[in-house]
Amino acid sequence: MNALIVEDEKAALRNLKALLAQVAPALHVAGETDSIADTLDWLADHPCPDLVFMDIQLADGPAFDIFDRTDIGCPVIFTTAYDEYALKAFGVNSIDYLLKPINADDLARALDKLQRLTHPLPGRDYRRLAGELRQAAYQNHFLVPLKGNKYLPVSADSLLYFYISGGTVKAMDENGRELPFAQTLDELADCLDPHRFFRANRQFLIARKAICDIDLWFNGRLAVNLVCPTPEKVLISKAKAAEFKQWLTE
Repeated sequence: MNALIVEDEKAALRNLKALLAQVAPALHVAGETDSIADTLDWLADHPCPDLVFMDIQLADGPAFDIFDRTDIGCPVIFTTAYDEYALKAFGVNSIDYLLKPINADDLARALDKLQRLTHPLPGRDYRRLAGELRQAAYQNHFLVPLKGNKYLPVSADSLLYFYISGGTVKAMDENGRELPFAQTLDELADCLDPHRFFRANRQFLIARKAICDIDLWFNGRLAVNLVCPTPEKVLISKAKAAEFKQWLTE
């Protein structure tokens, strides 16, 4: 297996190569780059490697810019000191996301995952695989604070909609319970699976499973009727109506 390492920190590069020699001695480091420009040049001049190890913060910008400027057809294992890029990483060909300092156990698990995912299916579609892994990256469980110094474990699957009431975000679950959430609607929209939840407007984030039917409304808007009561009508603006219809048919 040939691998490209994209890393601009010399110490991190030495550590990764030493760990690879330890846990995957058969792997060959075919190239080393330390910037977006250097990586683009290397990929243009060489056959696509079997695997790329890629730091996210490079000297000339975020590594995600590489994917905007060329097509990387092999799996990528991201290596970074920051955990806030995880969801974005799974939006490209990433199969794993290792936080620095990387250790032998984490690296071995990532390579084992690659082995399990690619064999015996050498022609596996990595873009589809990235989509499958991305589903697992979204938040599926919450701890909701309750009165009396208690927390309630809540599954995202049980939630029908989120809404803002009096400046506070609340959610309605399938048992008719109204639950308080500390996150904003923007934060919830970012951490929940967008195939399951849609930001209807400034007040509502609704679950696909909660939709009963839809009425045509005034001025090209849509009125969404849910399977449970809502504090006010859930309206989709004319500007978002086409996006909403497409989301429903995905």
